Amino acid sequence: MKNSGWVALGMAGALCGVFASGLALAEQDQDSLLPPGYDDPDPAPTALPTAVPTTLPTVAPVPVAPALNDRTPSPAPDEAAQEPLALPPVSQLSDEELRDIPELEELEQLSTDELDELFGLKPKFDIPPAARRSLRQVGVIAPAEGGLGVNNLSNQPAGLVRAVLKGVDTALVSRWGHILTRRALASRLEAPDGMDPVEFAALRAGALNRMGEYAVTRALVQDVDTGNWSEPLAQEALTAFIAQSDLVGVCPFVRLRGVPEAPQDSANGDGLEADETDQRAAQWTMMSAICSAYAGEGALANSQLDSALNREIAPAIDVLLARRFAGAAGRGRRAVSIEWDEVTQVNPWRFSLAHAVGEPIPDALLEDLSPYYARAGANSSMVPLNRRAQFASQLAEEGIFSAKAMVDLYSDVYTTTAIGGVLGERARRLREAYIAPKVATRLSAMEALWEETENGDAYWAKVLTAYAAARVAPSSNSAKWSDDLIASMLSAGLDRDAMSWEPYVSQGTLGWALVTLADRDGGIVSLEALDVFADADSSRNARKTQFLIAGLAGLGRLDSTNKSAFEARLSIDLDRQTRWVRAIQRAGEVGNPTMVALLAGLGMQGTQWSQMTPLHLYHIVSALNAVGLKAEARMIAAEAVSRG
Repeated sequence: MKNSGWVALGMAGALCGVFASGLALAEQDQDSLLPPGYDDPDPAPTALPTAVPTTLPTVAPVPVAPALNDRTPSPAPDEAAQEPLALPPVSQLSDEELRDIPELEELEQLSTDELDELFGLKPKFDIPPAARRSLRQVGVIAPAEGGLGVNNLSNQPAGLVRAVLKGVDTALVSRWGHILTRRALASRLEAPDGMDPVEFAALRAGALNRMGEYAVTRALVQDVDTGNWSEPLAQEALTAFIAQSDLVGVCPFVRLRGVPEAPQDSANGDGLEADETDQRAAQWTMMSAICSAYAGEGALANSQLDSALNREIAPAIDVLLARRFAGAAGRGRRAVSIEWDEVTQVNPWRFSLAHAVGEPIPDALLEDLSPYYARAGANSSMVPLNRRAQFASQLAEEGIFSAKAMVDLYSDVYTTTAIGGVLGERARRLREAYIAPKVATRLSAMEALWEETENGDAYWAKVLTAYAAARVAPSSNSAKWSDDLIASMLSAGLDRDAMSWEPYVSQGTLGWALVTLADRDGGIVSLEALDVFADADSSRNARKTQFLIAGLAGLGRLDSTNKSAFEARLSIDLDRQTRWVRAIQRAGEVGNPTMVALLAGLGMQGTQWSQMTPLHLYHIVSALNAVGLKAEARMIAAEAVSRG
């Protein structure tokens, strides 16, 4: 392939020579089919005389044609005039270059795109120049749509931004922290000074993938023209497209640029098999065949997948699923039988393609799945509804699913009569929480949901009932449910509805602490109220009190004396300095909300709230409050106390 230019030039010269020689022979051998005189050129017109001649003109004698056997040969024409037009010189190919020319059998196996690449005809872009998008700003949320400032990172050191984005390598403990970090990563941003915009997009896509935001990753990578994709960006795109069961989404890159080199680092290690480099290379090979099928080259796709199966580049089940998916693109479908008997585990490729082609996965393979599959499956319409509902609980706690998305999902569960059991009962209770005529019935339905503890603190149930909780009018009769009602409302950011309960909560209760943190115009909190809350706190190591002190201090609603007193009482140090603390403090001081948001996400990584420290919470809330992200600061602080 490296001598494609020589091959193209040689073939062009050969074709030109054949064409010129054929034309010369045609001119020599062609006889006229017209009667004599019809193909002679018309005589040149002569000017009419101005006066009538006085004498008749003399008529010249007509020559007599000689006999055929008496003809004399015509004079030889000028030889120089008969030479063909000069052709450009043809470069001579060396023996090594000649050996690199593919055989005819090899050429027949090449796709149209591969032939274009061989002969140097493949363009870098498939978009006209006037339609190509600029790389100056990449993202899917503009400032007018809620995105952060486009130039917030343009003056930041490239090394710092790169380290922060690579550091976000897992889920976040905070639902509101996840929402904020996702917003920052998806915003329309300019690349930092000294960083290539495509690298910046790839780093952001990688962070979103590791957070489980595959739909957002897909939107982000599609904001970059395929001709500009780098191999790291393509790897992140493949991860997102597989998770979304959108295999053909990466085909524009494959058709335009071909299969990239095997990745050196993992694009998304969660849920992948041990030898990821070989697996990712095999996925690209199978993707090439799938893209050939959807480009109308069914025979080539079958040949490629047959070769992949024979060479055992991947387990047979993976290749067979790819063959089933590719077969849906053409008329000549091949019967593909999928056997799961010898399969011992599911992987992202099998999970995605099986759902895409409607192939049921045995229940035994879907037990004890890693969190990856919930993030990939809950948002996919190809996954059965009952399984999506099971996955949704995790996504609601993590911040991937909104309260509205949860209600929509369980509304579908309620209308699907085939779904019963636990999921059906949840849907029935949620309906009661919304429309039951009596407030007591609605509250009892919500309480039953809150008491479910299938995975941790059942915070997903608070998210599920957020809007139902906001429909309960504050009253002293319902005050005993106020703690959970307020926590539920704040899980969806309904702070105004939560604040309406302020007159009905007792000082020192959880509800009091939550409305105190959620108050937009709150003042300094008294030591007496804090003492009451701390004395009633039954959480392990008084973590709720620790988070309350950290949150109030970060919001500037705790005087220095009380702050120092509670630090000593709780054995915490909110002023301890670390590299991360200095970085987020500096970002807050210079008023950079995007950098603060990314550093906050870096500081909230983990799978349990026990991994969150009061030190991190204090500096996150303080920096967010300083850069104008006050609502996010209040919601994160309230969530910490609620879940601590």
